[in-house]
Amino acid sequence: MSLSSLLTSADYAFMAQALRLAELGLYTTMPNPRVGCVLVKDGKVIGEGWHIRAGEGHAEVNALSAAGEHAKGATAYVTLEPCNHTGKTGPCSHALVTAGIVRVVYGMEDPNPLVAGRGLDYLRDAGIQVSGPLLEDDARALNPGFIKRMERKLPLVRCKLGMSLDGRTAMSSGESQWVTGKKARADVQRLRARSCAIITGVDTVLLDNASLTVRVDELDLPNAQDAAVKQPLRVVLDSSLRLTRNTKILAQETAILLVHNGSIDNEDKLTGWPEYVELLALPANDGRINLPALLIELAKRQCNEVLVESGATLATSFLRRGLLDEVIIYMAPKLLGSNARPLFDLPLHTMSSALPLKIRDIRAVGTDWRITVTPDMEH
Repeated sequence: MSLSSLLTSADYAFMAQALRLAELGLYTTMPNPRVGCVLVKDGKVIGEGWHIRAGEGHAEVNALSAAGEHAKGATAYVTLEPCNHTGKTGPCSHALVTAGIVRVVYGMEDPNPLVAGRGLDYLRDAGIQVSGPLLEDDARALNPGFIKRMERKLPLVRCKLGMSLDGRTAMSSGESQWVTGKKARADVQRLRARSCAIITGVDTVLLDNASLTVRVDELDLPNAQDAAVKQPLRVVLDSSLRLTRNTKILAQETAILLVHNGSIDNEDKLTGWPEYVELLALPANDGRINLPALLIELAKRQCNEVLVESGATLATSFLRRGLLDEVIIYMAPKLLGSNARPLFDLPLHTMSSALPLKIRDIRAVGTDWRITVTPDMEH
């Protein structure tokens, strides 16, 4: 009997509901995955929950709490395989068995090596009927960074860029405020809020006087306060430590990782930084920070999704090294002219040397267009 014949239209509907619940944790769960759970008995929802933030109840536990004693005999729809290990909270697979759940429908297996099928095995061994995966592509789309970190020990890397209709990001003087409109800038704030870290170069920090924080008043979200509670790690690539102590980015006391090339011989540059600034020396190529080593380090720090917000030089470095999973371009309906700065620093001369991309999504964001592309690995 095929898997599809074991699943009903109701199963699909309840799993879709669980996926919508999981999405409520889009900005708050990291470094944990976004997970939703719906408990159903006699065709009716008796409890639902989602994972809100690390260290607090998982989706299954929250749903069981909502259902109370009615959970006995119910079916649990959960977007990610229930965990079978003890971390900051207890194993969800055990909680489902204890509550008397008789069937579990799951969206996808957990890529975490600590789980990786063990949760499902525990449920089956306890006599619970297990069905799935169901709507797996949708379940995976909720947690691309977590999945990549578990499977490849690297974070998912997005690069955000704003440009004019003629592909320019700033005037030749560096003036760039504002190429895009208010709605696009709010969308960028939401990209920041879902990211564990923001990577930029020191030139961008000094030129734009950027703070690289999530600003509550610009998020345009009903849960904006919650989304901005955990600010992303701000990663500044500064090979020779040119960042000055009165730079705006130091004004907000949230974590900064200041990355240099390890060859700083001026003690004054290495000391006297605020306590929320951590200096990290990484290997360098021709004086430039080793980007693959940086991403490995960020994965070790449990970063699922990182956002590159930089100028053309650093963005091109990530692109050329094949380190970008996704590029999000905000295109404004204006022309900056041929003397303005380009999107990427790519002095190409022939069509055969063009870098192919795949357009994954195009949508209007206020007066601008947001174009999402991925590298075309088939070429």
